[in-house]
Amino acid sequence: MKQRLGLFLGACAAAAMLLIGTGAARAQITVAEGYTPPDDTPTVKVGGTIFADYTYQLFPRAVDGDGNVYHPNAFNVTRAYINVTGSISHWVSFRITPDVVRVGTVSGTTGNGSVPGLSGTLTYRLKYAYGQINLDDLANTPFGKLEQWHGSWIRLGMQQTPVIDYLETIYRYRFQGTVFPDREGFLSSSDLGVSAHLVFPGNFGDIHVGGYNGETYTAPEANDQKAIEGRLTIRPLPMVPILRGLRLTGFYDHDHYVMDARRDRGVIDLSFENPCLNFGAMYLKAKDQNASASKPEVIAEGYSVWATPRTPFGLEALLRYDYLKPQQGTAQRKDRFIGGIAYWFPVKGNVAAALLADYEQVRYRNFAPSKPKEERYALHTLFNF
Repeated sequence: MKQRLGLFLGACAAAAMLLIGTGAARAQITVAEGYTPPDDTPTVKVGGTIFADYTYQLFPRAVDGDGNVYHPNAFNVTRAYINVTGSISHWVSFRITPDVVRVGTVSGTTGNGSVPGLSGTLTYRLKYAYGQINLDDLANTPFGKLEQWHGSWIRLGMQQTPVIDYLETIYRYRFQGTVFPDREGFLSSSDLGVSAHLVFPGNFGDIHVGGYNGETYTAPEANDQKAIEGRLTIRPLPMVPILRGLRLTGFYDHDHYVMDARRDRGVIDLSFENPCLNFGAMYLKAKDQNASASKPEVIAEGYSVWATPRTPFGLEALLRYDYLKPQQGTAQRKDRFIGGIAYWFPVKGNVAAALLADYEQVRYRNFAPSKPKEERYALHTLFNF
């Protein structure tokens, strides 16, 4: 694996040097007549994303300090991004995004333990921070058209992993909760590493591959093992208007907890986007030898199916069902149902605002010790600007 990672990193570095060198060489050549040079004025843009909600938990109930049984309910902010994006030139761009987290409420692998004086406080941590070499200019140069590379790039730093960010562009309800592989703890939306993204000509799909620490953005690198992740998406019929939104995706994450202790994930996803309906169906399989090669391999698998019927005037339904078998060879099962009604406010440009009233139920079957059923009602809001 180390040899493959070394080859991958070397290829990315060579590609970056080639692009920079090519740009320098072109500066010494007389460009074609009529060619308009790209605008290299540096830019900086600031935006934000807010997820705020009110949640009422029907089950399980809780007991306060005086012995009273009650239904937990609270107003909360689950995400508050500050997005700083910009470009240094038409070749080089960047993004810096801190994310809100409540200190001291999560323990374990996230590293979000108790901090004296800050326990329970909403604070910021870094979610994305990367530089990007854009390959768009390879699509239209003064020397002719090379390929349809628009949207292709190379990134280095803390960045989106290949599949979660892709899935969330189709499943628009991240403000209700994360997509299936992220929600069950198998994959993360961000990690530190280097990756490359290539868009196929003719809108037939894209490929995104990268090498990452594998510990996600919430923890530092723990050893010498690296994760190799790759996603391939095919859009089979982009020339047919009614089927243009049909895509088939395969994803694989090859990693190790320590040497010879596997941490692998595979995902197959079918999705469809249309003005009247967005739909997705996903299958996931994971293999783990947590922390040691001497431990038995645990194989988990599950699937997620969702649909969002839409109207032309902003009303939209959300229907989702997740099923997880945490360990093959046992009778343990976990299923989740989400149903809701949303209203998306009419907006212009790259902004969004929405309200979602939903019901969520989670059942744990044949767990030892047993786990209670979860039921909750919520009002979720999205503000993206």
